[in-house]
Amino acid sequence: MRYLVVNADDFGLTPGVSRGVLEAHRHGLVTSTTALVNLPPLPELDAEAVGFPGLGIGLHVNLTFGTPVSPAAKVPSLVDPEGRFPRDPLVVGARADADEVRREAEAQIEAFARRFGRLPTHLDSHHHVHRLAPAAEPIMHAALAARLPLRSQDPGFRDGLRRHGLRTPDHFIGGDGVDPYWTIARLLDSLTVLPVGVTELMCHPGHFDDALAYSRYGRQREVELATLVDPEALATTKRLDIHLCHFGTLPVV
Repeated sequence: MRYLVVNADDFGLTPGVSRGVLEAHRHGLVTSTTALVNLPPLPELDAEAVGFPGLGIGLHVNLTFGTPVSPAAKVPSLVDPEGRFPRDPLVVGARADADEVRREAEAQIEAFARRFGRLPTHLDSHHHVHRLAPAAEPIMHAALAARLPLRSQDPGFRDGLRRHGLRTPDHFIGGDGVDPYWTIARLLDSLTVLPVGVTELMCHPGHFDDALAYSRYGRQREVELATLVDPEALATTKRLDIHLCHFGTLPVV
């Protein structure tokens, strides 16, 4: 059997991004999203997301944008003199204290539960900070304590998570860069060769808005959105007998 979790990162980043994620679920392939809960809530869009029974909502652990959920004085290695996260993940990797990373990750899990009324389906992270040496172990332990799956992007990292008893998919596909990653051609090619087991497909759909103007990956999100709602994409998953699901509905992870 081939199972596919189509996870849209960055729910809550901006209203346009959140609207795009929900559109990609309503009309396309997206089955899952991960939310940034240290940013101001978007009550109407949050409520709409919770109202979709087929949409899994996970936590996008964030140490690189905005301010922490924890008091800044409790996580001094994670913030700059203004109490904000550094935008550069390499800075996080160079100076983060493991105890403070775990404290903030657990605070974000608790903030997620308050905001959405339930625990997240799984964890991943903004700018993949859970792959960085000082952040990997504390975020892993936070996921273990909450009994939540965690994203893995390569076989070595995946094997390490599983040795510690963490659930994680068998395969991962996705990326970003200067150009839009998920074009319809790339998506159809990837679906055609999807391996047996559980695959997570990471994507970044969204509508560009003024609040996203700072980002190097802004208008590219509209290309991904168009790809994910293309009727040919959904038809291809059906033709190839690919089972769309999210982390909360997987028979095994």
